[in-house]
Amino acid sequence: MVFLKPILGALNFENDWRQGAMIHVKNDHAMSSDVFAVTSLASSSIAAAGLALAHYAFGRQYQGQICVDQHLAYRWFSSSVRPQGWALSSPWDDIAGDYQTSDGFIRLHTNAPHHRKVVTNILGDLDRAGIAEKVANLEADELETMIVENGGAAAKMMNFEEWATHPQGMALSEEPLITWQHFAGGKLDHKPHLARPLEGLKVLDLTRIIAGPVATRFLAQYGANVLRIDPKGWDEGEHIIDMIPGKSCATLDLKAPADLAHLKTLISQSDVLIHGYRADALERLGLDGPSLRALNPSLIDIAHNAYGWSGPWRNRRGFDSLVQMSTGIAVWGMHVAQGERSQISQKPRPMSVQALDHATGYLIAASALRGLSHLHDCGEASSARLSLARTAEFLKTTAQDQFDADPMAESPEDVSPDMENTPLGPIRRLKTPLHIDEIKPFWSKPAGLLHQSRPEF
Repeated sequence: MVFLKPILGALNFENDWRQGAMIHVKNDHAMSSDVFAVTSLASSSIAAAGLALAHYAFGRQYQGQICVDQHLAYRWFSSSVRPQGWALSSPWDDIAGDYQTSDGFIRLHTNAPHHRKVVTNILGDLDRAGIAEKVANLEADELETMIVENGGAAAKMMNFEEWATHPQGMALSEEPLITWQHFAGGKLDHKPHLARPLEGLKVLDLTRIIAGPVATRFLAQYGANVLRIDPKGWDEGEHIIDMIPGKSCATLDLKAPADLAHLKTLISQSDVLIHGYRADALERLGLDGPSLRALNPSLIDIAHNAYGWSGPWRNRRGFDSLVQMSTGIAVWGMHVAQGERSQISQKPRPMSVQALDHATGYLIAASALRGLSHLHDCGEASSARLSLARTAEFLKTTAQDQFDADPMAESPEDVSPDMENTPLGPIRRLKTPLHIDEIKPFWSKPAGLLHQSRPEF
């Protein structure tokens, strides 16, 4: 796991694990069909979250073993859900994807209705072929700018060198993998339980799509009381059941003063806040860093965004697939495929899974747990800032000029025998890739749907 040491360094506890816990890797020959070390990133990020959990549960002198199955870790970076007797629909909108422009490629992200509307307002309410015809006559930079300035989400394809000299790429190069701040005066009332170390811990989840929900799914699996808040009408489709087992999912309209006041009350009650709002959006709500700290001096405040926390794109909308296009990941895959005469060599070649989202999610969970341990040990609350683009820079250090072999095939033994009854139908899940001594991972309730709970812990 080539990433483990630098990840633990970013979490500020490399020395702790070297003196105590043992990390064991099962199926260490497992690979993904990528030109980057995706399987290593998966297992390393999950191992780091596991170590942070063990550290919080058992203390700094933990001497046990943490086991990570690399094959299962990679599979979890796709989806944990295995429908029984039915099938999930595609997670992608019908016009989302990569398009050739007059001077390169661009990716349009139209899964959210308001993002799709921006694209159709600019290009016309067309089918995929019609969109492609329009896009082919436009420059990538011109179209990207129009979409982003109108509140949409898109990214032109850049290579490593173009990104490195781009103002946002240069700003990002100065950021650490995790940016920490610590604040004196906090206290931690929660006491970890042995088998369910996070039971009773209150986690307020203001995240959507993948990275943040991965983090809070992990915390819920070990007992945390996770309350997710979404705006009215927000929907992520059938694939939401992958992300919300064990969580309560409620609704607040933060444009309504009463609902915003209620959110502030929830923040004051929380042990951990995890949010994926753009920095300018939180500031407009009166929830900047100092305001959060005033509401709750002991709060562990973990945030992530797409493109980093400095530079001109700090408030830019973004998703894993867009960050892969911007930072050079997709074009690197394309160039390697061209060398191997792949049938898809003339198209952007992203990673086989949305590894930036999932890895960042486990790093968010690890940061939350690390913050709790620091609060317990030092009496200081913490905030941490992460981004998909900074995780991308981390992964890009393993770029190679050929694809890995195809991953191990999934076997029936990889899937849990336990049936989970969801509103969409019965499912089974992949077995967890992480095992830690006496700790028992499970969710207190099956995945439901959004907007089904009251907004209270």
